[in-house]
Amino acid sequence: MGTLALDRKLLAILAADMVGYSRAMEADEAGTIRRLKAIRAELINPAIAERHGTVIKLMGDGALVAFDSVVDAVACAAEFQNSVAARNADLPEPERIVFRVGINLGDVALVDGDLYGDGVNVAARLEHLAEPGGVLVSGTAYDHLQGKVDWPLDFAGEQQVRNISRPVRMYRLRLDGKRARRPFLAMRSRSAKTLAAAIVALALAVGGAAWWFLRPEPLSGKPSVAVLPFNNYGGDEASGRLADGLTEDVITDLARFPEFEVVARNSTEAYRGKAVDARQVATALHVGFVMEGSIQRQSGRVRITAQLIDAKTGRHLWSENWDRPAEDVFAVQTEIAEQVANRLGGGMGLIQEAGRAAAKRKRPENLNAYDYYLLGTEKIENFTKADVEEAVAFLSRAVELDPGLARGWVELYHARDVLGVFGVDPEGNRKAAADAAERAVRLDPRDAEAHVVFAMSLADKGDMGRAKSEFDTALRLAPGSSEILTFYSGFAARFNEAERGAQMVDKVMRLDPNYPMWASNFFAPAYFMAGRHQDAVTMLDRMTPNNYQRWTWVVRSSALAALGRTEEAKASAMEALKQHPDVTVESMINEPGLSTIERNRFIETMPLAGFPACAKPDALAKFAKPVRLPECEAEKANPPGQP
Repeated sequence: MGTLALDRKLLAILAADMVGYSRAMEADEAGTIRRLKAIRAELINPAIAERHGTVIKLMGDGALVAFDSVVDAVACAAEFQNSVAARNADLPEPERIVFRVGINLGDVALVDGDLYGDGVNVAARLEHLAEPGGVLVSGTAYDHLQGKVDWPLDFAGEQQVRNISRPVRMYRLRLDGKRARRPFLAMRSRSAKTLAAAIVALALAVGGAAWWFLRPEPLSGKPSVAVLPFNNYGGDEASGRLADGLTEDVITDLARFPEFEVVARNSTEAYRGKAVDARQVATALHVGFVMEGSIQRQSGRVRITAQLIDAKTGRHLWSENWDRPAEDVFAVQTEIAEQVANRLGGGMGLIQEAGRAAAKRKRPENLNAYDYYLLGTEKIENFTKADVEEAVAFLSRAVELDPGLARGWVELYHARDVLGVFGVDPEGNRKAAADAAERAVRLDPRDAEAHVVFAMSLADKGDMGRAKSEFDTALRLAPGSSEILTFYSGFAARFNEAERGAQMVDKVMRLDPNYPMWASNFFAPAYFMAGRHQDAVTMLDRMTPNNYQRWTWVVRSSALAALGRTEEAKASAMEALKQHPDVTVESMINEPGLSTIERNRFIETMPLAGFPACAKPDALAKFAKPVRLPECEAEKANPPGQP
């Protein structure tokens, strides 16, 4: 018999796991998950990305990572182990996260995105034998490392390991040896500015008891999903109608997201009532993700479940359930469909996160327009000036490669607009944002968010009638979208709908409790204009001054003043004036398109925080008919020192 033809490759395999994971989870589940997530995101993932590693598998407390170079594999292990040790030094014993690492160089078989063979098995055995906080390297790896790494390797003997017939030579990496030529902290700073940033997106599943990890979609195109018919375990006609309705609603809601593709219902109907393997569905329908759900009546109540499955591995990425009185089931149909769609879709949804993870695995020369779009959207969400500047670069490249990518122009609007708000060429960026918004809605009139950015652009010009019409169009196209509601909420007061704006924020928080940080820029003004000052301050507490822009400072200072927190308000206003010395009550009330509600709110609260009332003549000169405060008009008529 001949050797089976497989896709084989010589790779360096790094296996790692957390020491005492089960014990730590039993003692403090939530704290362990939080600390593990932070270490992976801040230390381990950037180290892997910097050394060009590829995460093959993540298993709760462990990881399997492949490298083309064994030097990169060892350097990666040394760097993140030293960084983790440095972090642990300042923590009490129960809060420390410690890893073991094993590294092997061997011939492996690549099958369906996974690795098989002795090359993998040896790395896993070495990891089990490594000391807590240590790194064990196999003899085959050691033979290729001579003179190429900055850490000494001490011979640790030979050992017979399970399921490997030959003894394995082992070498212990001396982590307290010479410093690496590229210290980890400096490396992290540089890696934040490259296209190959963090390699893996981590998601904490609903319930918090387990880690679920998103696998990448095929690198050639958008992520795709199939929604299977919800199973009716109750068997009765009413439950069957609810199952059909939920299936239809979820498909319809997901289909409005241009970030990924959704299989039509007639293609998934063939799987109704059948026990199917998600991987078989993926092969048949050419999708990366499968969503399935069920409905079951029991003791006067109905239980509805939904879950997202990685079609490559069959692994569950997300699940949720709802338990409601039986008589309410049709009333909650829309609510549940909206919650599912918002969790899976949109800029912060699981499916787009998977697309980002796939983009990050690529080398820069292999990125396409869609990849640049995904990386740009992630940068915007960080909402700092530096990140938004990077977002503009990514998104400009995306629309250069594909000028017809409507969603790329949508996000370029956001990036340009935010950059202008941060004070970078405000007029130039505002014009570029307006051009991008108009381009987006012209390219795809069915994209609700394209209408939203066009609406915001019109509002910034003071064209409130057309802006309101575009917002309403967006809401008709996607009435349950948390993103559309978020953007609309920040402008509702301009249409004299301040209370409606606050109610929209309340709805978003019900639909998406994990709403992104940048949304506070819309939520805080919406609450402030509705007179809900404490809610406005609470929203802004999620942000840091690095994320603040002029409106943010004014809303925070004024809301604090309205709450009677005078000292905090004045300190906030002083900081605002350091950052934006031209801020006055008059400068705010002359913003284009402001409603009477908004002007009155600023007039009532800004003086309480200590903001100056009157704008300077040069600031007023850019307005054709500036709104003046009575005291400023009086000052103009009787300048100081005049009789």
